[in-house]
Amino acid sequence: MVQVLDEEGGVVGDVPDLSEEEFVAMYRHMKLARHFDERAVSLQRQGRMGTYPPLSGQEGAQIGSALALSEDDWIVPSYREHGAAMVRGLPLKQTLLYWMGDERGSLVPEDANVFTPAVPIASQIPHATGMAWADKLRHGDETDRAFLCYFGDGATSEGDFHEGLNFAGVFDTPNVFFCNNNQWAISVPRERQTNSETLAQKAVAYGFEGVQVDGMDPLAVYAATTEALEKAKDPADGERRPTLIEAVQYRFGAHTTADDPSQYREDEEVQRWKARDPIPRLERFLRDQGLLDDDRVETIEASVREEVADAIDAAESTVRPEPSSMFEHVYAEQPPELRRQSEAFARVREEYGDEAFLEEQ
Repeated sequence: MVQVLDEEGGVVGDVPDLSEEEFVAMYRHMKLARHFDERAVSLQRQGRMGTYPPLSGQEGAQIGSALALSEDDWIVPSYREHGAAMVRGLPLKQTLLYWMGDERGSLVPEDANVFTPAVPIASQIPHATGMAWADKLRHGDETDRAFLCYFGDGATSEGDFHEGLNFAGVFDTPNVFFCNNNQWAISVPRERQTNSETLAQKAVAYGFEGVQVDGMDPLAVYAATTEALEKAKDPADGERRPTLIEAVQYRFGAHTTADDPSQYREDEEVQRWKARDPIPRLERFLRDQGLLDDDRVETIEASVREEVADAIDAAESTVRPEPSSMFEHVYAEQPPELRRQSEAFARVREEYGDEAFLEEQ
């Protein structure tokens, strides 16, 4: 397993060649992702947002991998990569709107290179492979772009995972497949999904390399992702190859806010993994390097709180979408059944009157 920092933040591997500003930025991104996550869970509990999938515990994997990307690279997320999307330029407001049920939250800035979230398990993996293959067909060896696809350990039990990786192995697509192995697929433990010793070794069946990395060590994740991106874009031997990264980590909270993890896992297990928390781990390293002190941490925390508060204000002050918009943009051409539903919706709304109808909703 690739590791740079031990659980106490001590150096046990090769530290990536990052500047002081880059190290501190990594830390701030992780703090921002954690605070955003805490506030988002709170919003859901208060009825101000719909079901939400927490990311706490996975900041090291998300931030470490996303920071390794070049400007032209793409990420293809599942539904939990709020931190990675944030690093790539997706405003926090958009993430909030998405989980508030506002489809406009799916609008991604053109320069962010972030695909929309995929809630169905593993469905995004063939999409990522197809995007990479299309880019290779269009630009050939001139392309300098890679496509990083995130998914959970549960996705490796789906057919889309095997189809996507098999295709990538055959056609040498510039992909990095990033498995967030957080030990649980909702309530199903990792050992109930596969008898493979590691998830990384599944890449061998498709003819390319699999790498297992400590997913709660952001420096190790950064290093492993950087190497995988080099293989995808500009390898030393001239042959572009995909890579499967298994980032071993843990989700501290529930699968989603609709889940109760106390029904299937012991608190002792959670506390054991919390001892590996990626944020204090990186903080101890940065303090040892003289890059962080109490004042700088306090300044970062204050700016993070302000940024998240501003994002919440912006999302909640956004005018709610027109209810009839639920029928739009589903198909290029509206099929008869959907048209009938839309017309029935309009008749009921007219019968009630607009104000009474919206209040009822």
